[in-house]
Amino acid sequence: MSLTRQHLESGYIRRMFAARPDGARCLTDEEHRASIASLLADHCPECDIWVFGYGSLVWNPLFQFAERRIATLHGFHRRFCLWSKTGRGTPDNPGLVLGLDRGGRCTGVLFRIPRKAAAEELFLLWRREMVVGSYAPRWVRVCDRHGRDVRAIAFIVRRDHPHYAGKLPAERVARTMSTACGAIGPCSDYLAKTVAALAEQGIHDAQLVELHRRVFGAPPRTDPA
Repeated sequence: MSLTRQHLESGYIRRMFAARPDGARCLTDEEHRASIASLLADHCPECDIWVFGYGSLVWNPLFQFAERRIATLHGFHRRFCLWSKTGRGTPDNPGLVLGLDRGGRCTGVLFRIPRKAAAEELFLLWRREMVVGSYAPRWVRVCDRHGRDVRAIAFIVRRDHPHYAGKLPAERVARTMSTACGAIGPCSDYLAKTVAALAEQGIHDAQLVELHRRVFGAPPRTDPA
């Protein structure tokens, strides 16, 4: 299944998670709106909003944006550190999805959401990323490729959440990515699309490329098909 904007607008994702209990409660729309309001409380009301994407948002953002930039976040790194027992796995064979964990740095994609569209677009983004509250949305400072400092929203993994997997052995991650599949699709597809989308933006993540080699038996293609 390919996740679409309609899935977010209809509330399908929450219903999908609620129908397949995995030990984590689904957040309500009221909780989503309260979370957004709290985050925007100290944000300039007339200013656009930037969102930092590092995984599936890079290749399937689903929200409307006016500009995209490559940027680097220091102090956090991209890692398959969240168990997925619904979207990319099952309770019997959990998958893994990406999170931003402490330490290092991460190069990803910044998306600028016009302020007038922020209420609707952020609400859909929360419905997508904050289904069970496994991330902590927060403001971070990132630097784009022109050296400009940008304040953006990033979804940081919650180490206190029951889905947090921590730093797993490379062999365990590769085995999981090779075998797990959930309602949204297989983990291997998530990996392949993320690596390809990062490469299209000129971003090389050595750990993900090595994981791709372990899962598919070869590094990702860099030449046109």
